[in-house]
Amino acid sequence: MRVLVTGGGTGGHIYPALAFVKYVKQMDPNAEFMYVGAKRGLENKIVPPLGIPFKTLEIQGFKRSFSVENLKTIQLFLKSIRQAKKIVKEFKPDIVIGTGGYVSGAVVYAAAKLHIPTIIHEQNSVPGMTNKFLAKYVDRVAIAFQDAAPYFPKSKTVLVGNPRAQEMVGIQKSAILEQYNLEVAVPTVLIFGGSQGALKINQAVIQALPEFSKKPYQVLYASGERYFQEIEETIGMTKDAFKNISIQPYINQMAEVMVNCDLLIGRAGATSIAEFTALGLPAILIPSPYVTNDHQTKNAQSLVQIGAVEMIKDAELNAQTLVEAVDKIMSNEVLRQSMAEASKSEGIPNASERLYRLAKSITRD
Repeated sequence: MRVLVTGGGTGGHIYPALAFVKYVKQMDPNAEFMYVGAKRGLENKIVPPLGIPFKTLEIQGFKRSFSVENLKTIQLFLKSIRQAKKIVKEFKPDIVIGTGGYVSGAVVYAAAKLHIPTIIHEQNSVPGMTNKFLAKYVDRVAIAFQDAAPYFPKSKTVLVGNPRAQEMVGIQKSAILEQYNLEVAVPTVLIFGGSQGALKINQAVIQALPEFSKKPYQVLYASGERYFQEIEETIGMTKDAFKNISIQPYINQMAEVMVNCDLLIGRAGATSIAEFTALGLPAILIPSPYVTNDHQTKNAQSLVQIGAVEMIKDAELNAQTLVEAVDKIMSNEVLRQSMAEASKSEGIPNASERLYRLAKSITRD
């Protein structure tokens, strides 16, 4: 099987694609891959070290307000389609799978016009502009949230989940928390705002540290590299008093850490949701207000409705609302277990398998 995957710009588009590639390699060691990304996308740092054949296209997004820059965007898009057709013809894929981002628009569209079987994967509750555009051309639309279904043609749309979730399956509890000077047997709250951190979350956590230090649970807090030094300076010598709190700039083994935690706090990105629902973790989600179509709020609402998470709006986040929300869950084991079960019910741990079966089904048509 020859598979061309494309998606870029953010980790939310890249990591599901890579998780799918990893799964297909396990199922079919003879499978061949090509990854097509954008020249200036994050995928340039993430994909090449993995040894996957990698090509790039120069492409950019549309400005939402009127701008002459959009003329350049159109020119680049048309040029990218021509280049993508050349890549597709040379690689001769059995299927092309796009996971979002502007680059996948050009590549998947080109493949569809060349009559190559195509699938787009939508990770969020509200689709991005690229996948909305591609929906009319592709053979199948794979979604991670049922809430996304109304945006796509019913006859093409299949709920598969997020491939990133399948990478969480089988990870066992361990003593990894000891690496962060925390105790394995103490209930643990994990707080993070993404790889770069989130300013509003950092501000609330810093103010909440004195209260958290009094609690019977412990806190592992990943601040993000760009905020870590500032936090160290703000806390100063008082950090020695926070025996049950560990502050880290970044957590490399996030999956292994999540398995050993009891509550997660963070943004409502599609990848994080795929990870913690696959594990059946309860969560407090603070959706970012700075994303397209406010899709993180809608992601979170899907889980609030089934009782898997609590949501705090970014504008309402402060030390008091954060501590109150954490205490409500951590002091009530029955509630925490109920949320965990709801989270587990929403997770689709075999998402890569589902997407693989879908891909196989249309390559045989």
